[in-house]
Parts: sequence; C-alpha cells; structure tokens
Amino acid sequence: MEKVSEIINKARKMNIAIPAFNVPYLPMIEPIIQAVIDEDSFSLIEVARVEWMKMGAKGPREVYEEFIKWEKPNYVRLHLDHVPVIDEDNKRVDYLPIIKEALEMGYESVMVDGSRLDLEANIQATRRVVELAHKKDAACEAELGAVMGHEPGPLPPYEEIFASGKGFTDVKEAEIFVAQTNCDWLSVAIGNIHGAISGALRNKKKPEARLDIKHLSRLSEVTRIPLVLHGGSGIAREYYLEAVKNGISKVNVGTELRQTYEAALQEDNSIAKAQDAVYNHTRNLISGYYNVSGIQKKIFG
Repeated sequence: MEKVSEIINKARKMNIAIPAFNVPYLPMIEPIIQAVIDEDSFSLIEVARVEWMKMGAKGPREVYEEFIKWEKPNYVRLHLDHVPVIDEDNKRVDYLPIIKEALEMGYESVMVDGSRLDLEANIQATRRVVELAHKKDAACEAELGAVMGHEPGPLPPYEEIFASGKGFTDVKEAEIFVAQTNCDWLSVAIGNIHGAISGALRNKKKPEARLDIKHLSRLSEVTRIPLVLHGGSGIAREYYLEAVKNGISKVNVGTELRQTYEAALQEDNSIAKAQDAVYNHTRNLISGYYNVSGIQKKIFG
C-alpha cells in the first residue's frame, strides 16, 4: 500500500491538490468518506486539537475509532492536523505525547504547528516530530508563517492583512526551515486565513481570501516539497487553481463543512439530516470547486 507521503508527492508532480477534510464532529466522518468514494476521489480525513478542545471531535482516539469503521485506504487516509506548541490562546501545549499517541494508533501523517515560535524554536520542535513520524513511516507537516483566524477576537480587515503581507511565510526562512527539519509538507501563509472558531464570528462567512501566487511560486522553488494551503474554504477560485499549479498539493477544508453540519443540525435537530447535508456539500466541493472527481484512478492507476 502506498504511503501517504508518496501519494502527496505524486499529486504535486501531477498538479493536483488533495483535499483534507476536517471533522470537528464525529458524525461527519461517514458522509465525507462516502462522498469521496462516490466521486471516485481521494482525500485525507483530519482533526485538529482545537476541534476536540472547543468542538465535538472528542479526541484523536475517538476520531480514529470512528474513521476505521468506514475507512477505505484507496480513497481516504487519516491525518492529525494542527497540534500547536503554543495554542490559539497563547498557552503552551504538551504536544509530543499527543502526536506520539496518534502515531501509535495508526495516523499516517501528523502536523506540528510551531508557527507561534521563533524560527529556531520552530525548527527544533518540528525536527523532534519529524523524527517520531519517520520512525513510524508516517509523514510530518509543519507550519511557517502565520495563517491567521483561530485567535480570539476579530481579525484585522482582510485587505490590510493582504496588502501588508502580515504573517506571510518568509522565503529565505522557508528554505532554511525545510533543509534543517526534513519535514515532508509545509503549511504556508500567502493570504489564506482560517475560519473563526469562537464567539459571534463562528457562524459568519469568511472574507473571500486572495493568494499571492508569485510569493507562493518562490516558496515552492526554494523548498521543493509539497506545500499546504490551510483555510481552504472561501478562497476565490481563480486564486486556488493558480495555487495548485504553483506548489499547493494539499488543501485543508474546515469552515464550510463545519458550518453546513451545524446549520443543518440547528434547523432540524437531526444528525441524519446534518450528515446528508455534509455528504451533498462534500460531493459538490469535490466535483466543483476543487475539481478532483475521478482522481483516485490517477493517483493509484
């Protein structure tokens, strides 16, 4: 069976971005997997620490146990998203035991997020996780730069973020970071933002983000590894398509499906109807916006 690192590398060579669907609620797992299968696509199912701390994912073990009920390795694999060294509330996280446990369970890839550290500390934290992951034949994703949105309170105006390049991944630092950590994938900040996760902003539509494609192209050139686009919901589609041509090989999708599930559940108080809504929306994203229907044969053919 091909390793997930090999699959993402293959996607990079083919100018395909693999969607990675976040599951902040356990009942979302089954309909997302079924949608991927029915679209003859391939994706990662993933959960971030914030989704079991502040939402309904419960924890990495619960997600794993639900995932293996429905898994089909030729269509979906399991990824541990955002385990921060310093979290969105600026608190230190004991991140290594979380990642170790996930790898022992069978997660095929993990993400350590040291983006709130300085460069050297981020390198050191990431290198520790790379060593753990590679011993388990798993892939390690890291982040450099600041993909904003999970912090408490409102974001600065989006145009201000984009025009200033605030938090954008530095090209020279990215070259150094990848060389010194040997990470498999790198999450970059190029204008993308996360959806808000707390307070009154949680159900609000995200600002339509743009991407600095020239900056992305430089990052791809110096790192020479698959790059990851976090905050994949709400980006203007023409920018997304250009990003895939310029090094983005994995795209995280969270806000759209979370809000779909929450809205349907609030309307009918029916998990089954909320699952149907997630299934339909996932199929629409796969076949429409992300245009990855039928890639299963390309990946494994």
